[in-house]
Amino acid sequence: MSGPEKHSSQFSLLANRRFLPFFLTQYLGAFNDNIYKNALMGMVTYGVLQASLDLNQMNNLGALLFILPFFLFSALAGQLADKYDKAWLMRRIKLAEIAIMSAGAAAFFFEHTWGLMILLFLMGSQSAFFGPAKYGIIPQHLKDEELVGGNALIETGTFLAILTGTMTAGVISTTENSILLTSLFVLALSVAGYLASRQIPPAPSSNPDLKIDFNPITSSWYTLGFARRNPSVFIGTLAIAWFWFIGAANLTQLFVFTKDYLYGDQSVVTLLLTMFSVGIAVGSLMCNRLSGGRLELGLVPLGAIGLTLAGIDLYFYPLPTHGTELISVGEFMAAPSSWKIVADFLVLGACGGFYIVPVFTMVQKRGEAAHLSRIIAAGAILSALAMVGSAIFGLVIISTLHWTIPEFFLLLALINAVVCLLLFRAMPEMWHRFLIWSRLRPGYHPAE
Repeated sequence: MSGPEKHSSQFSLLANRRFLPFFLTQYLGAFNDNIYKNALMGMVTYGVLQASLDLNQMNNLGALLFILPFFLFSALAGQLADKYDKAWLMRRIKLAEIAIMSAGAAAFFFEHTWGLMILLFLMGSQSAFFGPAKYGIIPQHLKDEELVGGNALIETGTFLAILTGTMTAGVISTTENSILLTSLFVLALSVAGYLASRQIPPAPSSNPDLKIDFNPITSSWYTLGFARRNPSVFIGTLAIAWFWFIGAANLTQLFVFTKDYLYGDQSVVTLLLTMFSVGIAVGSLMCNRLSGGRLELGLVPLGAIGLTLAGIDLYFYPLPTHGTELISVGEFMAAPSSWKIVADFLVLGACGGFYIVPVFTMVQKRGEAAHLSRIIAAGAILSALAMVGSAIFGLVIISTLHWTIPEFFLLLALINAVVCLLLFRAMPEMWHRFLIWSRLRPGYHPAE
């Protein structure tokens, strides 16, 4: 296989039972998560559901309840995924999702807001248990030359599920029968996810004699130790965590940036979120072609450079001067300068894809099979910490120090440059591969 034209298309995996049922299970789960979360917050926002806290407090509490399980249960989830057949485990997790969503449908129907918030914690819990099995099963079912394409499709599916789930929830939460529709949607999607999981081929245990440690503190520390054993794998988990830090930090400010700086309404937010998600999909899928279907760490610096340049460019975007009245997406795109910011969000997404897919693939290829799921669980713990850290960072910079959001974007871009330079210094292989890759046509055999 000397070039991209000689390896099979990554899309051929979607016609293969080794991949398609797993892909559908993952997509439907992420889609359901985002419909549930965003419909709940949308109904609170528009007064369909009543809450004793204000909207900002409810949003922050909802984010905390969903992410807290990743701290509490990721280590246990990694142990279970290493000890048991991952396909069997996924089916059990999907059965739990049906039970959770059945309770969620009832809570929506009876308009029990706090019940829905508690179930948000349980939804985060089942997602935390699904993650290590999800990324651990990929190298069991796919060949080495299919790993890049498989990871690209999973990242594409995940971000498209986030986008379509958010958009679907926005439509549902503002309709007349929003409560009934949401109840039916979340229950039907959980059942569909379970049915898809039943078709996933067996993925035998890599460590059946493993003794489970149920203590979240000791097991989390022990789990992080597995990632630290291999320097390149540990650097990979840190790189993944940084991706979620910068991604969450940027997207958290998107709504306020659009409303207060671009004077755009919800449709403009949807446009920019769509551009980011489409960019992630395009960048992820291009990784397979640019690397000739093999692991190419040289794409990571390419993604890091693009993330920095696009972030800097957001700071220099000429803010509109037409007044404070919110405009629709059609009016927004009528301004020639608007194409620049649309391109920035597309580039941010695409470069995020270039960055994250090779790193995930490296962790899967270089992590020891006997505890690969626990390595992935360690990454989930670090990524959860990074997302919480990004929220605190944004709060300090914008709310406490009173920086503008464009200044915040610029600061993030500059910090990204520094962090990535430290990353490449710790793992020079990434920068060396980039120098080689940038001088040669893709399709050669990269070092793995």
